[in-house]
Amino acid sequence: MPTPQAPAEEHQQQWREIVADPTLRDLPYKVETNHRGQIVLSPHTTHHARQQKRIQKKLDTLLNSGEAFSEWPIATASGTKQADVIWTSETRLGTMEETGEPPTLAPEICVEVMSTSNDWDEMEAKISLYREAGAEEVWVVDETGRVHFFAEEELEQSARAPDFPNTL
Repeated sequence: MPTPQAPAEEHQQQWREIVADPTLRDLPYKVETNHRGQIVLSPHTTHHARQQKRIQKKLDTLLNSGEAFSEWPIATASGTKQADVIWTSETRLGTMEETGEPPTLAPEICVEVMSTSNDWDEMEAKISLYREAGAEEVWVVDETGRVHFFAEEELEQSARAPDFPNTL
């Protein structure tokens, strides 16, 4: 089990063990780890899944020089987190893959969709973790469907995808 605030590489090794565990493969939950390496399970609702799909489709439509994916793991110093949706350029994807599985380098855009099991303290921590791992922007979609865009600070709109709507 990784030590508190372990290097992301320790979390990568633990994540590979979790992914290889046949008893965990078919869980109907989002799986992440915390800074202690403990598994954290988050059940999804159909609303959450639909929001993820909307975001992914919109990103693929607006940004054609890369690709959007859902449930993307990123090894951080505080555990492996799974961004609900990410967008990455082809160049960045190759660089991310070079850092190992799961990558320690975040894609250009990481998106979290809030649900009743989340709060803003958790989202602020994830914003920091994704930014520390190299994300240019982190978006948080709150329960009302409002999209909050973050880089160095909160933005009015995305710099990477300026035509992305503020509300879903």
